[in-house]
Amino acid sequence: AHYPGTKTVPNAILTGKKLWSSEDYSTFNNDVGAGCWARILNQNYVNGNMTSTIAWNLVASYYEELPFGRCGLMTAQEPWSGHYKVESPIWITAHTTQFTQPGWSYLQVDGHLEGGGSFVALTDGLGNLTIIIETMSHNHSKCIRPPLPNFNVVPQRATFYLRGSFYMVETLQVWHSRLDFESGSSSLFQQLDPLQVWRGRFSLDLNVDEVYTLTTLKTGRKCGYPEPPPPQPFPSIYNDDFNIRNPPFSEAPNFADQTGVFEYFVNASDPGDHVFTLRQVVVQRPITWVSDADQTISVIGNFKWVNMTVTCDIYIEKPGDGGVFIAGRVDNGGIYVRNSKGVFFWVFADGTYRVTGDLAGKQILMKGLAGVRDNAWHTLTLNIQGNSASGLLNGYPLWENVTVSKPGNGWAALGTRSFEFAQFDNFHIE
Repeated sequence: AHYPGTKTVPNAILTGKKLWSSEDYSTFNNDVGAGCWARILNQNYVNGNMTSTIAWNLVASYYEELPFGRCGLMTAQEPWSGHYKVESPIWITAHTTQFTQPGWSYLQVDGHLEGGGSFVALTDGLGNLTIIIETMSHNHSKCIRPPLPNFNVVPQRATFYLRGSFYMVETLQVWHSRLDFESGSSSLFQQLDPLQVWRGRFSLDLNVDEVYTLTTLKTGRKCGYPEPPPPQPFPSIYNDDFNIRNPPFSEAPNFADQTGVFEYFVNASDPGDHVFTLRQVVVQRPITWVSDADQTISVIGNFKWVNMTVTCDIYIEKPGDGGVFIAGRVDNGGIYVRNSKGVFFWVFADGTYRVTGDLAGKQILMKGLAGVRDNAWHTLTLNIQGNSASGLLNGYPLWENVTVSKPGNGWAALGTRSFEFAQFDNFHIE
C-alpha cells in the first residue's frame, strides 16, 4: 500500500505474507518531517505489521519549486554549486538502520507506550537486541498524507522487562534524538552513556518528541561529512552545446524533464555543426499516474527569474504537424505540468509560429508565418523584459511587443508539440 497511515487491512494480514509500506513519507524534510518519519518507521509495524517502510523520496535532487519540493530525507538540489544539506530525517533513519539489517526480525510485543508513542524490538537471532522508542506528538509528526487522527503524548517513565535469552543482557548502548520545536535547537543522533540492565529490567524517562535507540551493538556512529560548498543561485549566464562524445549518463545536467525524455544524441550524418545534440526521444505517450501534458517539456534555471533571453538551435524531425518551442517564466511542472503557464515561442513544420501563454497552446498571444521547415536547423531567440516579449528567428526579428501579464517569474524551458523526435543545440540563457 501507499501511505497506509500505519494501518493494514485484515485481508493483507490473513495472507501470512510479509507486508511493506511500499511508498510512504513524501513529507517536507524539516523537523516535522523527521517526526513523521520517526513515528511511521515504528508504528507501521506496531499498528500495521509492516516490516519495511520505503520513503518517497531518498534525496530531494530537483528544483524546490516543483511539486513536493524537499520531500526527500536529505536535500541536494544545486549540482551547479555542489551544496547539499543533511536534514534531520537522515539521523532519524539512522536510529533504525544503523542497528538493524535486512534479515533481522521484529519481536512480537505490544509496542504502544502508556503515555503515548511507541517502541519496537528487533533481533538478529544471534543474541543481539535493538529497541527503538519514539514519543512524537501529533502536531510535530504529521505526514503529508493521510490525515492524522488526534492523539496525546505526555512525559512518562517507561519500564522494560527483557525475557528469555535477553534476560542476560547487562548493558545497552544508547542513542538519542530530541526534536526541539520551541528553540529550534534539536539534538540529533547523539550517543549517551550506556544503560545498565538489572535482572532483565530497566527504566527510562521519556519526554515528548524524542527518539531512543537501545542496543547491544557497539557499531553505531554519527559519521562526519565534508562541509558542503555554500549555496549559490543558478548561474545568470548559462550555456550548453551538448558536445559530449561519451556521456557518463544520458541526460544533460540541470535540465529537469517533466514530460518526455531529453537525451544526448550523436548525429552521425551531420556535416559538423550539430554532431552532438540534445534529443527528445519518447515518441509514444506513456502510461501515466497523473494528467500528464500532451507536450514534452524540460525546465532549467532559477524559478525566481523575471527578465531573460533564451536562445537555442532547433531541429524538427516530424514532418507535417511536428513542432518545438523554447520558453521562459515557466511556472510549474510535475503533477501540475499540464497547467503550466509562461511565455512559449513555438515553430512548426508547416512554416507557422505561435506565441502562447501556456504549455497547452490554448492562450495564443501572437501567430503568423515563420518559414521554418522540418529536417533543417533554425535558431530561436526569446527575449522577455518586464511586461513585454519578443522573438527572433535565425537572428532576425520575427515578432515583438507581445504583452506578458503573468506569470511574473519562472524557469526557462524547451520542448516539443507532441511525443515526437526533435533536437536542440547551443542552448544559451542570459
